[in-house]
Parts: sequence; C-alpha cells; structure tokens
Amino acid sequence: MHVHILGVCGTFMGSLARLAKALGHHVSGSDANVYPPMSTQLEEAGIALCEGYTADNLMPRPDVVIIGNALSRGNPEVEAVLDAKLPYVSGPQWLAEHVLPGRQVVAVAGTHGKTTTASLLTWIMEATGHAPGFLIGGVPRNLGVSSRLGTAGAPFVVEADEYDTAFFDKRSKFVHYRPDVAVLGNLEFDHADIFPDLAAIERQFHHLVRTVPGNGQLVVAAGEPALERVLAQGCWSPIVRFGEGDEVAWRWRMLSDDGRRFEVRHGERQASVAWSLSGRHNVSNAVAALAAAAACGVGLEEGAAALSRFESPRRRQEVRGEIGGIQVIDDFAHHPTAIAATLEGLGAGTHSGRLLAVIEPRSNTMRLGAMRERLPASVAAADRVWWYQPPALSWSLDTLADACPVPAAVSEDIETLVAEVVADAMPGDRIVVMSNGAFEGIHEKLLAALEVRHGG
Repeated sequence: MHVHILGVCGTFMGSLARLAKALGHHVSGSDANVYPPMSTQLEEAGIALCEGYTADNLMPRPDVVIIGNALSRGNPEVEAVLDAKLPYVSGPQWLAEHVLPGRQVVAVAGTHGKTTTASLLTWIMEATGHAPGFLIGGVPRNLGVSSRLGTAGAPFVVEADEYDTAFFDKRSKFVHYRPDVAVLGNLEFDHADIFPDLAAIERQFHHLVRTVPGNGQLVVAAGEPALERVLAQGCWSPIVRFGEGDEVAWRWRMLSDDGRRFEVRHGERQASVAWSLSGRHNVSNAVAALAAAAACGVGLEEGAAALSRFESPRRRQEVRGEIGGIQVIDDFAHHPTAIAATLEGLGAGTHSGRLLAVIEPRSNTMRLGAMRERLPASVAAADRVWWYQPPALSWSLDTLADACPVPAAVSEDIETLVAEVVADAMPGDRIVVMSNGAFEGIHEKLLAALEVRHGG
C-alpha cells in the first residue's frame, strides 16, 4: 500500500511514517518545514520527502493519505486530496487501526512531561527485556528513534496528546488509542487556540478516561485538582496514584535538592535512583513511568535500575555543546509551568555559574497572549533572561520584560540576540534555550559565536 503523509516532519506524523514503513508500506510525505532531527530520521528510513505542498506530490496516486492536524482547508495539497476524492484519514485513527490492535497500549497524557515520561517508560520496558513498541513526540537518546513497532504482542507506549486530531476530527488525539493503561501526569490550561477554558480540556481528558477498560489501570498524579475533577465525572477503572504524600501508592522523596537522587516506595518495596536529570518535575515523571511499567509486569527495583542509565530525550535539557566552560542547553519548555520547572531544576544544583535563559514564546497559546501574565514569574530561577520577539507574535514583550524579577531584555533579531548573550556569558555559565520550534538555529549560532569569543 502507498501511504502519503501530509505534515510528515511533525513529531507525531514523522514517527507514524516510520511505523508505516516498518509495516511494509511504501511511504512518502510532504511538509513545509523539512529540518532535523525528524527529516534525518525519515531519510534514513527510506521515506521520500517533498518540501512544500502541491497537488503534484500526490502523483503517483497514493492508496491513502494521512493528514496531520497542522493542515487545514485552503492548503493546496489538502484541496487536491478532496477534489480527487482520495481516501484520507487522521494520524491517530491510522495508528489505532493499523498498529495498536492486539497490543497492551500504555498512553501517557498530561499538559507537561508527556515526552519525557513516555521516553522513561519505554526505556524501562526496553532495559528490562520487554522490547516495546512506541511512538513518542521526541527522540529518546537511549533508543535513537521516535517510534518503533517492537516485538509482536509486546506493550506499545504512545505519547497521548490532547491537541485536536485533524481539520475533520476535532476530538483530542488520545481518544483514538483506547489504552489499557493511561498515565495522567498533570492538567492545566493550554492550547488556547482550540480550547476556550480548562473545563473544555477536562472534558477531553474524561473522554480518555471513559475508554480505559475496567480491567485496565489509571496512573494518576496526586494533588492535581483538575485531574480530580476529571475523575469525579466518572471512572470505571482501578486508580493508582503517585506523588510525595505518604497516602499514595507510589510515593517519592527527594534525596538531593536538584532531584538527581531520589527514593521511591511502593508498598513494602523501595528503591533509590541516581540519574542525570534534574528537577522535581522529572522525579514525578520518573515515578509515573515506574508505576505504569509495574502495570506491564516490571518490578520496582529493576525499573529503578534502568532509570540510572536513562538519557533525556533530545530537546529536554539536552546539552548541545560547551565552549570555554559555557554550556548551551536546549529545552522544549514553552508553557510558564514548564519554563519554571526546568529553570528551577537546573538552578537547584551545586553548579557555580549563572543560569542564562533565552526564550521564544512560539506556541499558539503564547502567540494569543493567553499566558503572558504568568511568564515573568516563570523565569525567577534564572539569573538573566532574553526574550525573543518573533515576527508572528502580535503583542509586545517589552512590558513582560519590565515585569521580570531578574534582569531581562527583548530582541527582535536573532543575530543581535546571539551577540548580546555571548557578550554577557562567562565561563561556568549555562545558557538554556527554550522554544517548541527550531528557533532559527540559535543553538548552533550561539556555539559558533562562543567559539570565536571563548574558544581559546
């Protein structure tokens, strides 16, 4: 079967393309933004890429077109699909129909931490010999790819996004997966472009809860009011909670301020973990993964041992390079809660240098200004922050910078921004770049400029 994918370089769609190829299909795809790491993954898998959207990309005629949720009416290739009456389907539906049947499906949901938690869970399963299948919205460095079919019959881990499915299916992606185990890591308002308020997102999460069977399991973060409201709407599956309190089934305790050492208890069993990640949020992600892995037959001790060898996914506190004692760190955080958690985690250790934050408010929610009041406080753990004003942002960042509790500046030009950051940076500092996009290759530009100034 010839499968053609629109939006193929998106994290979900590119991962899906790899699975389709592994199933033996001929796979091609189109996208307006073809850049690594996804483009590299696809090319290595032998998937033909077309840059740009045009009716010509549909020749020869595919058997089915999978349309990503970033595509909408008016896109020339979407219009060509409809005019030619080609069979088309959403990515989540295709995954549910062609990959998930017959598998124990573990879905990882939540406003923050889905990619990291799904990566942690997949690595635990892999390291303990279960050879799982997976589809993750990032590239776990332990595994090297964002998706894999895994061994037939083995569990399948899927990052379960609440964003809408496609222009013709406005339900959240995760309602298609019908998981046996669902992780609910947290829940707060996001995606202001499609959800009017938090209650609307809670309804979608309850749709997910409704699909978990009675002999399945919900792994739920304790102390999350929005998740408790979701469960209060009705729940028909066993619930296992995780958190810091003694009353929860899976409880954790920090053994170091930065979260690089922590203890986990479940019943009479306990284990300690020393690993490379930092921050309370990542400890919580790890314990969620341990609890979900236990539902798939992995013991606490062996799961904890696997965590000590875990490497964070790309773009999650990923050190991109170090020049003259100055690190450049890449992180995907783009919501105020995630920005604060990442900076607090990085700032909690014994590192002697400063933490310099460079942030692009790029997400649809940020562009609408829905979170602008919360952004100043989110950078309190940094020593200095630079805000990038992208052309598509309709509101000025100047007032935001004035309200920051740390020294802050705004730049509308990448080259100027790089020059200012590099001029300020000193040996021992860490520069953490935060965006959910490519940020115009700023990481490489920072490293190149640092090499000129500090490379010796």
